Amino acid sequence: MADPELDAMAALSEALGPLEGTARERVLRWAADKFEVPSAQNVLQRQRATEIDEGSDGDLEFKDVGDLVHAAQPVGGPQHALVVAYWFQEVQGQDGWSGADINTTLRNMGQGLANVTTTLDSLKAKKPQLVMQVGKAGRSRQARKTYKLTTAGVREVRQMLAKGADGAVS
Repeated sequence: MADPELDAMAALSEALGPLEGTARERVLRWAADKFEVPSAQNVLQRQRATEIDEGSDGDLEFKDVGDLVHAAQPVGGPQHALVVAYWFQEVQGQDGWSGADINTTLRNMGQGLANVTTTLDSLKAKKPQLVMQVGKAGRSRQARKTYKLTTAGVREVRQMLAKGADGAVS
């Protein structure tokens, strides 16, 4: 009894055998498009993005904040601040963090912010709000403030990690 799936694999092997690597890739890409089959890379990217978006760390482990920043591939000061805040809150389990904590960490990585308060205020002003202030020590305008990422802020970083994972799959 013939197995149509095995027959197709044998025919494909015979057809691709004499081709070089890039030619094989073009033929397989054409076949995947023609028969509406998602590529293995796309399937892995979607699966990884779903795991990260659902809050699963999966096989992602970050030894330090630099590993997390590298994985998230932030662009600009506000995204860098979000990722470092995620490190403190979600990876380290801190209940809150200060702007000074964020900027000191970013400075140590060569990514210091010109004005961390302005950056955090811009994240607070976004809709939906990505950061919220949860405390303030003292009465002065310069008093040390305590912040937390909102659910939307955590989701934003997880989406950045998912996009970073997309680029990492080969």
